[in-house]
Amino acid sequence: MKIVVVGGTGLIGSKLVTKLTEHGHEAVAAAPGTGVDTLTGEGLAEVLVGASVVIDVSNSPSFERAAVLEFFETSTGNLLAAEAAAGVGHHVALSVVGTERMPDNDYFAAKIAQERLIEKSPIPYSLVHATQFFEFARGIADAATADGKVHIAPVLFQPVAGDEVARTVGRTAVGAPLNGRLEVAGPTRYRMDEFFRRALAAWGDPREVVTDPEARYFGSVPGERTLVPGEGAVLGRITYRDWLDRDAG
Repeated sequence: MKIVVVGGTGLIGSKLVTKLTEHGHEAVAAAPGTGVDTLTGEGLAEVLVGASVVIDVSNSPSFERAAVLEFFETSTGNLLAAEAAAGVGHHVALSVVGTERMPDNDYFAAKIAQERLIEKSPIPYSLVHATQFFEFARGIADAATADGKVHIAPVLFQPVAGDEVARTVGRTAVGAPLNGRLEVAGPTRYRMDEFFRRALAAWGDPREVVTDPEARYFGSVPGERTLVPGEGAVLGRITYRDWLDRDAG
């Protein structure tokens, strides 16, 4: 089947295009670099001709409150309208575990707005909520650094390999629409500060990790279970240590 992957040149999108193609599907990467812009609508009608499924793994270039909300509302609205006109039968979107548990977070609030548009659309849909990717661990540590120390909250944390997120999204896309959500997370649940102590040690990074109950996670203070999935989540098999050894040298 023809599957259009919006954000198909990014981290998860490129993995999806590769995996879907390997399984015999016509997977098309849709992104500004391929002539498709969901914010303006440019190229949408053309790329959706003959598509059975659309997977949206695109992301906002800015996490500032107004900008990120505008991105997800505008791009999702344009995409859903174009899908309806093209007769697409399944819309799949990648979101984040815990969006509804931290609504004061600008990014999470924008993802909630995106999901509401999808749920109100007549197009059958599936939402895949993922925990944080292993690939972003260094960025999280850098964002949490102040005065040379990494300030991390002692909350639960269950990151996952990007490959396993892509696998779950791909399997969801070729199945029947859920008209609901599923969650995907890594195999190991940590305390977030302990994960980063182990991670920095594995990187050979000398920064001290400070356990800080008031530490912010991209602008908001997470609760004990904000960032971990509930019962029934799809759990990956790749541990962070294995991923680091395999993918990060």
